[in-house]
Amino acid sequence: MKVEQISIFIENKSGRLAEVTQALGDSNVNIRALSLADTSDFGILRLIVDKTDLAKDALKERGFTVNKTVVVAVEVPDHPAGLASILTILDTGTVNVEYMYAFVERCGGNAVIIFRFDDPEAAIEILTKNNINVLEGERVYGM
Repeated sequence: MKVEQISIFIENKSGRLAEVTQALGDSNVNIRALSLADTSDFGILRLIVDKTDLAKDALKERGFTVNKTVVVAVEVPDHPAGLASILTILDTGTVNVEYMYAFVERCGGNAVIIFRFDDPEAAIEILTKNNINVLEGERVYGM
C-alpha cells in the first residue's frame, strides 16, 4: 500500500526543470504526479512516475541528485470537508503529515492525494481501519 516517490534536487535556474523532464521523456518514463517546492537557490521536485528505478537511474546519469522515498496515495472524498475528514482521522491517531500534494487523476468519484507521513505504517493502519481506501503502488503507477 506504499508508493515510491523520487525527489530531485535541482538548482533554481532557467532550464533545469526542462532537463529533468527531458531526461525522463528520453527514458520513456511517464510522470503521474508532481510537486515542486523552491527556495531562491534550489528546488525539490517530487515525482510519482510509472518506472521509478529507471527514472532514478536516468536522472543520476545526467548528474542530478535523486532520492527515493515512500509515500501513501489515499482516496479522498471529493466534496467540501472531504480532506478535513481524512486529516481529522489521522490527527486522532497522532500521525503527522509531513507534506501532501494532489494526484493528476480521480479514482471513481474521489480525488487522490499523495501523503508523506512521519509513520507510514501507522497511517495506513489508521486509514484502513476507518474504511479509507489506500491505493496500491502498482495501481497508482498505472493511472
